[in-house]
Amino acid sequence: MSNLAVKIQERKQNEQSKQVQQKVVVQKRPLFTLGEKMLFGMFMMIVVFGAVFILSNQVKLYEVNKDIQALEAKVNEQQKVNNDLLIQQDELSNPERIWAKAKELGLTLNPNNVKGVQD
Repeated sequence: MSNLAVKIQERKQNEQSKQVQQKVVVQKRPLFTLGEKMLFGMFMMIVVFGAVFILSNQVKLYEVNKDIQALEAKVNEQQKVNNDLLIQQDELSNPERIWAKAKELGLTLNPNNVKGVQD
């Protein structure tokens, strides 16, 4: 009888060890939790929004700088024209030239009608 009791006890131990082995089930945990995925998604959205915002500002700055350079070129061109006109005015307002032109037109100088003008 003792042999039979030993065999029954061995069977119970084998069954219990099998049950213990079967109970140990390893559950694989996902690499990222749902909250981590949401945080990562929000971070990526912020990064993309920031990049788009920076690029749009750079485009606006480029356009404004281009407009400024065009206006500066126009101003420089107008300054050249103004300087040329000032030089031409100086040449045309030369008293000798005026006197020569007056003689051509038949005008004479009357000293009684000349008045001195101070600048």
